[in-house]
Amino acid sequence: MVPFPESPSVSLSLCRARDRTETGMAELSIIELQVEKIGQLFDTLDPTPFRERDLDREAEEYIVGWARELPRKTTIRIIIHMPVSEVTKEQTQLLGQAVNRYFGYRADMLTTELKEVLRVGRYSLCVGLVVLTACVISARLIAQLSSSGEFTALLREGLIILGWVANWRPIEIILYDRWPIIRRRNLYRRLAGAEIIVSPRRPGLRNVFPGRRP
Repeated sequence: MVPFPESPSVSLSLCRARDRTETGMAELSIIELQVEKIGQLFDTLDPTPFRERDLDREAEEYIVGWARELPRKTTIRIIIHMPVSEVTKEQTQLLGQAVNRYFGYRADMLTTELKEVLRVGRYSLCVGLVVLTACVISARLIAQLSSSGEFTALLREGLIILGWVANWRPIEIILYDRWPIIRRRNLYRRLAGAEIIVSPRRPGLRNVFPGRRP
């Protein structure tokens, strides 16, 4: 496990566990957070209702950072430890819904971003192919209409290179730029389906979440 730098806003610990299911042994990856109040997990500047609020930026970065280190095929469980006074049935249900909803929303946003990237890539590739076709035709015309010489050969080669260079970026977008977005979207989808458990603060655990107060 690779340690993360200290954060003034949230503390996480990560462990691996196994949970027996009806189909056998299902491997779980558990992320644990310790907070003083529920409001510290969310953006206090967000005016939307509790269950629709965005997560606090640092809390999100920590959860995503740890989740990125987990095996891709394991089920994620997020356990949030907080004082007993903060743990109520209603708040527990709302908190789980809010966390899952937020990561689902982020996954949908990344899907939209991926579609836009691919759209730009396809459009750019069409333009690049038109430029390549024009360059190839121009090079052939120059070869037919002009006398042979170093300048003519240089001009022909320059046009061919220009045509291929025009396609470099579109090909890079379609073949490579989409994969980081896809990986992050899949990670958010896993977090959107994670089991959220709210637990009273374990004895002896020190709260290190002194960041923004609700």
